[in-house]
Amino acid sequence: MSIRWGGEGGEPRSVEQHQADAVGLARPLARVELPLLDALGTALCTDVVAPWSLPSFDNSAMDGYALRSQDVRVAGNSDAVRLKVVGDVAAGRAGGASSGTVEPGSCVRIMTGAPIPLGADAVVPVEWTDAGMDHVTVTMPCESGSNIRRAGEDVAAGDVVLRAGTRVGPSQVALLASVGMGRVGVHRRPRVAVVSTGSELVEPGGQIHRGEIADANSLALASAVSASGAEAIRLEHLPDDPIEVFEALGRLAAEADVIVTSGGVSMGAFDVVKQAFASYDGVRFVRVAMRPGMPQAIGMLGDDRDVLYFGLPGNPVSARVSFELFVLPAIRTMLGYSSVFRPFVAARAASDLRSSPGKIEYLRGRLDAGVDPAVFVPVGGRGSHLIAGMAGANALGVVPEHEVSVAAGARIMVLPLSGEEWG
Repeated sequence: MSIRWGGEGGEPRSVEQHQADAVGLARPLARVELPLLDALGTALCTDVVAPWSLPSFDNSAMDGYALRSQDVRVAGNSDAVRLKVVGDVAAGRAGGASSGTVEPGSCVRIMTGAPIPLGADAVVPVEWTDAGMDHVTVTMPCESGSNIRRAGEDVAAGDVVLRAGTRVGPSQVALLASVGMGRVGVHRRPRVAVVSTGSELVEPGGQIHRGEIADANSLALASAVSASGAEAIRLEHLPDDPIEVFEALGRLAAEADVIVTSGGVSMGAFDVVKQAFASYDGVRFVRVAMRPGMPQAIGMLGDDRDVLYFGLPGNPVSARVSFELFVLPAIRTMLGYSSVFRPFVAARAASDLRSSPGKIEYLRGRLDAGVDPAVFVPVGGRGSHLIAGMAGANALGVVPEHEVSVAAGARIMVLPLSGEEWG
């Protein structure tokens, strides 16, 4: 496979180039059959065709009385209309003649979802009546077809109700169940191994001494993996030992489809991941024209070079932004989603924004979509170590590389971070 590595020692590569390589190295995984609830977050392998119509029969949209609309055409204009109740039909019953046929001057008491009895062409809600049992008084007229859900008005038999590549969410589960599918063919979830590097790291909950920090990255990235619909495998952090790092990643390659590390990919003397792969030609270390997250690594690991590898920067904001831009689209490609990149939305800047020349700047902020136009409010500082601001953000404001500032009130493109439901 041809990879446009770029950005090695020369000019930084673009975000678009690195994204293209990330999804270009990924492939949809094999088909598996799963029960509906187990399929949440996966993507359909094939189109789903409805074997029957929805609704499959004419039924009542509310509790009331099924009748002939002609019989109550004068109700409310002069006198109320009194009808004989000749039967009852509840949801789950067959309806038809067994519930009483509606002849002129008669009606059938009916519940929401129950089949429309023979002879009726409308349903009046119980609120328009005196709720009589043997006879009922109707105080309002209705038109033919009122309060009736027609067979096939939602889905016709033979319709393609969901396309291959559609993400299976709660609404899709409801539709699949409605057309009789208890199991569904989807792409297998990728197994994504996450590990942080650095001898300064301590497991969260442990005692932290001067010079040490809690390993937040692996937990944050593993959480992001799980939210994406993939299966997260979190390994306890690795020390600054190139041999131990290389061997540990080799072991992970035997059980994972993707490996994501954080830290050790920049230009420092102790950038352990770079040292670990110094003589390995399957991984490249590049610079991407973005802030935060300029240093990146990407490649293929494993005996068969079939395990996708991402080396992300160690600063927590850089790692989080890099995951959104590069790792998440690759995971969604493996899941078989029809849409792999988050959609941008337009907003106006709530205040002046500044950027670094020559780099795309991703600014943490809050997107308020409840106003028109939407508003982007920056939160926290620009430093890639400032994790508190990231925790308060639900979006990234994007300042292009050819701009160094955005004035308050100006248009800005925003990448929402909440939700995985698109596609």
